[in-house]
Amino acid sequence: MSGKANCYDNTAVETFFKTIKAEMIWRSTWEIRRQTETAIFQYTNGFYNPRRRHSALGGKSTLAYERRVA
Repeated sequence: MSGKANCYDNTAVETFFKTIKAEMIWRSTWEIRRQTETAIFQYTNGFYNPRRRHSALGGKSTLAYERRVA
């Protein structure tokens, strides 16, 4: 955690929300809340974490990065 009034605490989370909105939320519509929850879960656990490449990890997915580091 950074100090008081330092904007770097939630940079990663804000970047994630920007990405999920641009890549998924704004491109789709759902009729009921449960469909939306399922789609977000599948996006996060099926694509964003295991397969999507992240610039902060040197262009590797989180799973590939963890395998290399471990």
